[in-house]
Amino acid sequence: MQLKGRTALVTGASRGIGRAIALALAEEGADVAVNFVSSEASAKQVIEQIQKMGRRAMLAQADVADYPDTYRMAQDVLREFGHLDILVNNAGITSDKTFTKMDHASWKRVVDINLGGVFNCTKVFVDQMLKQKYGRVVNITSVIGQIGNFGQANYAASKAGVAAFTKSLAKELASKNITVNAVAPGFTETDMVNAIPEKVKQRLLDQIPMKRFGKSEEVARACVYLCSADGDYITGAELSINGGLFM
Repeated sequence: MQLKGRTALVTGASRGIGRAIALALAEEGADVAVNFVSSEASAKQVIEQIQKMGRRAMLAQADVADYPDTYRMAQDVLREFGHLDILVNNAGITSDKTFTKMDHASWKRVVDINLGGVFNCTKVFVDQMLKQKYGRVVNITSVIGQIGNFGQANYAASKAGVAAFTKSLAKELASKNITVNAVAPGFTETDMVNAIPEKVKQRLLDQIPMKRFGKSEEVARACVYLCSADGDYITGAELSINGGLFM
């Protein structure tokens, strides 16, 4: 087990990519805190699956866009686990509208969660990572942050901001044995993609050289790699998992 003895927190872990990441970390031996905002029933299901693997797991409810709430969650996690080794900033939302129709509330909420949440969660854990002289931070970005997309100016800007944040923080923390990397999924089989009309799905598939959507488990395995000893010499990277959509 590559992560035996490690502790982790995954934000937005009650479903989709976050759920797959939480389970993959646990499969490799990590104890995992499962963050969620309101989907407690789904988060509990993830907890149960982790515990069946013989790992410790805990619910970590918080709105990552809210700094005091995030700080409170961090204290709960540190009390339960004693320390945190791995932070995966996965929580994110979309609110798609063309820019002329996009109101300030849609812009702000997406940026506050997708970018502000990464700042908040990293901020509340970085001091103890520095103290223990070890940490692995993985930020989930997106191919949309790399290429842009019609109707997603807020989402694209937030994810591109996370990529830049990742590189800057990686430079600051590299000498402290803390790596900071990003994983940029393309279109992945989640509730979000499954809700897309079939005609639109086909147009998307036509643009992907591998002619299929990604799987949440494929993104999760990349996170495990970056958090394991295999990824010890990787920092400031943005690993693209998109079937060749962006080259």
